[in-house]
Amino acid sequence: MTTRRNILHVDMDAFYASIEQRDDPSLHGKAIVVGGLTRGVVAAASYEARKFGVRSAMPMRDAMRRCPDLVRIPLRMSHYRSVSKEIFSIFHEFTPLVEGLSLDEAFLDVTSSLHLFGDDVSIAREIKTRILDRTSLTASVGVAPNKLVAKIASDLDKPDGLTVVTTANRQEVLDPLTVRVIPGIGPETLSKLNRVGIFTIADLRLAADRELDSIFGRFTERMRGRAAGIDDRPVEPSRADKSISAEVTFDTDLAEHKEMRRELLRLCERTASRIRSKDLVAGTVKIKVRQADFTTFSRQCALRPPGNTADKIYACALRLLDAWLSEYQGANVRLLGVGGSDLNKNTQPDLFAPQEAEGTSPLDQAVDDIRDRFGDESLARAGAMVTDQIR
Repeated sequence: MTTRRNILHVDMDAFYASIEQRDDPSLHGKAIVVGGLTRGVVAAASYEARKFGVRSAMPMRDAMRRCPDLVRIPLRMSHYRSVSKEIFSIFHEFTPLVEGLSLDEAFLDVTSSLHLFGDDVSIAREIKTRILDRTSLTASVGVAPNKLVAKIASDLDKPDGLTVVTTANRQEVLDPLTVRVIPGIGPETLSKLNRVGIFTIADLRLAADRELDSIFGRFTERMRGRAAGIDDRPVEPSRADKSISAEVTFDTDLAEHKEMRRELLRLCERTASRIRSKDLVAGTVKIKVRQADFTTFSRQCALRPPGNTADKIYACALRLLDAWLSEYQGANVRLLGVGGSDLNKNTQPDLFAPQEAEGTSPLDQAVDDIRDRFGDESLARAGAMVTDQIR
């Protein structure tokens, strides 16, 4: 039995890039990207940059080749998180059923809110208005009977769009769309579908079982159901983080162990701060190392007791990095990453437990408060800085 719901998918338009254009009016109308300044990948691209084929997750060098006049801006994650909190607070003015997918998108179940705020389309319009009034940013919204269709709909009229799909017009809207808009269909599956003449959602919905079985196997009926716009998943407001991490791609490959350890400390501080911001502790620490030839390695170790301080995470991560360096002596490092997983809520420590028990120290809390106010780069340990940064 399918539950009748009124679902919104709200997706901010070019979120990071739009914030940068808002904060610096000289960037309006320019092709900009946010991310690594020379290497690394594009985290967000303005709509002006997208006209040149620049997209998020594209290597920065490819983006620069496509658009020589591209303006590159470093990430300001603490600032984006602050704006995101303001936007999510607007969502919660309409419903407690908010499922965040990232800083810039969420599902909202407004079924029980209709008697307070009007129909779902009116709610969507009011959410867009409040976001614009309070943040000067635009959002695109898909309104539909379920999450699958709402997410597809929010992308059909960007930027600043509002697309409404009902049970009556669902197939009319979905059928002409490429099958690639269906979650779970990536480039390889798309190629297989195209080879048997399946290009649109209508093609998939009406295809013979024998054609689909060879591609999807036991998932054939599920994919046919998606093509018919069927999805009974509820909005889940308590989505738990599986891991929290930070990584950086260096403009120049790192060859000195001292440099690698310094960058590792910076990443541990960022990761620890992000874990603490969600009042969590990590039970496992992971590192990611990518060599100059793009060969990528990962290592992990248990953190006992679980914790969220930079010192504890760094001690564990440093052991992993030193072990990797002893195994791959002379390797140059292109990328480093640090993550925490096996996340659980931070609990009140036992008053009679040793000092190393899990929990956030007053120093860490003070550092978090300063960075929340002045940005991630406002405060750093001396050990994470190069000599000419110390004043």
